[in-house]
Amino acid sequence: MSHSHLTAPTQYIEADGIRYAYRRWGKKDTVPLLFIIHYRGGMDHWDPLMTDGLAEGREVILMNGRGVASSSGTPRNRAEDMADDFASAVRALGIPKVDVVGFSIGGFQAQELALRHPDLVRKVILLGTGPRGGDPWIDPKMADVAPKDELGVDDFLFLFFGRSEEAKRAGRAFWARRHERKDQDPASSPDVAKAQWELYQAYMVPVGGDNPYGHLNALKQPTLVVNGIEDIMIATVNSLYLGQHIPNAQVILYPDSGHGAHFQYPDRFLKHATQFLDE
Repeated sequence: MSHSHLTAPTQYIEADGIRYAYRRWGKKDTVPLLFIIHYRGGMDHWDPLMTDGLAEGREVILMNGRGVASSSGTPRNRAEDMADDFASAVRALGIPKVDVVGFSIGGFQAQELALRHPDLVRKVILLGTGPRGGDPWIDPKMADVAPKDELGVDDFLFLFFGRSEEAKRAGRAFWARRHERKDQDPASSPDVAKAQWELYQAYMVPVGGDNPYGHLNALKQPTLVVNGIEDIMIATVNSLYLGQHIPNAQVILYPDSGHGAHFQYPDRFLKHATQFLDE
């Protein structure tokens, strides 16, 4: 039986005493695409149009990090440790190499995974994210909205989508798709929110020196950077810093969009991501 975003069963793999929750489906005998989600998010915060569309040409793996949603353990507050956790879980699954897509804080982890475990990562997609020591600007209202225990659709539209009526319609369409699965992942705990906020604050501390983003020169994997033209959560300029300093990177900025540009333009993103992965 073939599965999809809505039907793939939640499975578990143990690595270093931690039980990681994951879902896996798509085209076998390909390099799997590992998805690492945003702040507090779990497996059901991805867009089914994205995951199922990409699964037509490759296997996809959604996975919760240590202590996140349905995974066990104490949540991490360092991107390096979270990257090492994902590496351990992927190796426990017997997978020799993955492509990785990281969104927002998940993009921090994806960068560290590629830097710390280059043998494990073939290609990288970075969504709505930035480098270590990037521009820390955020919309002041974001600090009031993002920490809410539960985000409603209007909160999500503010945080992730553009300001036009067309952008808001796209946001509501995503919101409906995101809630289609019946057996949703449990929400992450307040401890996850606390740990990941500490991670964000530490990762965005300016590095200093003459070349603050020089560490990205070591990220040799082909990299696709995608963002909206007006990201209020991780400033769009950080996507340009990634593109300037990762040796084999390309940057795409979508119009009238913000942090979740790939959710606002799912068909366009799917074409760009598929071309990049298939090159």
